Amino acid sequence: MKLRKQFLLLAFCLFFQLSYGQTASIKSSVDVKASNQQITEQKELRVEPPNWWSGMKNNIVQLIVHGDKIADYTPSINQKGITLDSIHKAESPNYLFIDLSIAPTVTTASFNIDFSKGNKVAFSYPYQILERTAKGDTKQGFDNTDVIYLITPDRFANGNTENDEVKGYLEGPNREFIGGRHGGDIAGVLEHLDYIADMGFTALWLNPVLENNMESYSYHGYAITDFYKVDDRYGDNDMYVELSKKCKEKGIKIVNDMIMNHCGSLHWWMNDLPFSDWVNYQKEALQKNFKQTTHKRTIIQDPYSAKIDQKEFSDGWFVPTMPDLNQRNPYMAKYLIQNTIWWIEYADLNGIRMDTYSYPDKDFMRDWTCAVMDEYPNLNIVGEEWSLNPGLVAHWQKGKVNANGYTSCLPALFDFPLQSALVDGLNSDESDFSGMARIYEMLANDFIYADPSNLVVFPDNHDMDRFFTQVNEDFDLFKLGMTYVLTTRGIPQIYYGTEILITNDVRNDHGVIRADFPGGWENDTVNGFTEKGLTEQQKEAQQFVKKLLNWRKNNDVFDNGKLIHYAPKEGVYVYFRYTDNEKVMIALSKNEEDVALSLDRFNEILPKDMIGKDIFTGEKLELKDKLTVPANSPLILEISDSGI
Repeated sequence: MKLRKQFLLLAFCLFFQLSYGQTASIKSSVDVKASNQQITEQKELRVEPPNWWSGMKNNIVQLIVHGDKIADYTPSINQKGITLDSIHKAESPNYLFIDLSIAPTVTTASFNIDFSKGNKVAFSYPYQILERTAKGDTKQGFDNTDVIYLITPDRFANGNTENDEVKGYLEGPNREFIGGRHGGDIAGVLEHLDYIADMGFTALWLNPVLENNMESYSYHGYAITDFYKVDDRYGDNDMYVELSKKCKEKGIKIVNDMIMNHCGSLHWWMNDLPFSDWVNYQKEALQKNFKQTTHKRTIIQDPYSAKIDQKEFSDGWFVPTMPDLNQRNPYMAKYLIQNTIWWIEYADLNGIRMDTYSYPDKDFMRDWTCAVMDEYPNLNIVGEEWSLNPGLVAHWQKGKVNANGYTSCLPALFDFPLQSALVDGLNSDESDFSGMARIYEMLANDFIYADPSNLVVFPDNHDMDRFFTQVNEDFDLFKLGMTYVLTTRGIPQIYYGTEILITNDVRNDHGVIRADFPGGWENDTVNGFTEKGLTEQQKEAQQFVKKLLNWRKNNDVFDNGKLIHYAPKEGVYVYFRYTDNEKVMIALSKNEEDVALSLDRFNEILPKDMIGKDIFTGEKLELKDKLTVPANSPLILEISDSGI
């Protein structure tokens, strides 16, 4: 017990423990039957994936079959167009891995997998091959025409109070505890899709909704205990599919939050591991000898790094309750790739947000992204590499030429360097090399990226202080920052509640950061969805963001446009978004007084005697010699030569 406490104390002292706060260690899982677990005549079996589809580019699916001494049985099938290619036994007698080959002629198939001993069929398991609703290349991913709304589902809205507490789950609701489950669910998101759409968001990213049957801190979703099952306290698989469908009806794309690096310690397989290398540091973990990751992400790109340092980073666990998956095991690798493809096909996803992208085996992550993008070439995947060094972030993007020869198929990454520079630039005094210059200089690093337009930009997210808190609750800085995020290059992402100035009075406390959205619970006295009880400043912030979002929507300068920016002077940062036919001028001022900006400096992009229409007021300004930029404010002008 003393040793276990030492491990937990160490974990809590590190940053990521704040995000993934858990208190349980590896132990037997609770018997919660998933949709892919069926009871046959003689055996209780789990088969994953629970079904597959015809017409896939990779027409071989590998089934993981788990059941009592299942290795003593020989599986077979008798179905035209479906071939049982090979059978693999694990070190545990309770597993079989079965490779099925699906002929191109197959559209649908329902058949039995027979399990025999000797010449006698002992029992059968029904399996289905379904017809795809659309080809993989028709799935459209999120892009820089979109703005993503990020929601922590437990904290957004409680649409169904009957699933707050579900039999068989270890943690029930406790809204008084900031780290507990508060009852938000998929039904709550569905109830408020009109709000999301009316605000102007065009893509929706939920923190993971898969089963997290852990003893505590299960609300965040990153300790998955079943990779094929939506947590019953959020709804079920069908409801998630309904969410995807309803989103598309409202012009909203759906982005799934996935984790390849780890699972929860109460995942069903942790009580009966198939191989001795299924998870990293497996022998040590089973002896309660916790090996933590070093979090030294520079190891991957470091040309002088030692192999032991690489191993300690990639193989170490985040916390004792999150076993680090060994993707070098070929069966684990196949399992994770298939699981991703299954969810894309099953729920008609438009994209993936990949958690902790640099932590799993780097070669597997290349194989994973390439396999997914090969099947769905127009999909988008954004990887999380939380580094303030743009060189480390750029390393993972498709098309990047790396000194170590590493290649990737990952289209997008989060722009953590720019987020940090934005906050620093807004909060610091103006000079040639501070203030707005910090933002300008960080954007100038775009020469490092293979595709800077496919970076996701954001003021905050579920793992950091709220943006209004980061700018010390200065409303002018809030508006400047939100304007920048929504008008610079890349794909904007906004965290729920940022639009109504949610703050966190305790810094770096993830339970506080992931506060309940006001109005998401029946007895809330304040309602952010209807503006009831909001302060005048909160209302103004919400309308400000809504105006920007809906103006930005379908604006060609954010779709195919380029960017040119000018080094900040006199506390004003000016940049343009433009195409051959359209121009938008953005000026961000931190000055305490209005500034008369000389326009001669911008002749390269701004011809003489143009008209600028203020998108906030509708006022038309003649752009001749000077332009007055209001104090502590953003100015956005649509440029034309006719005033229209």
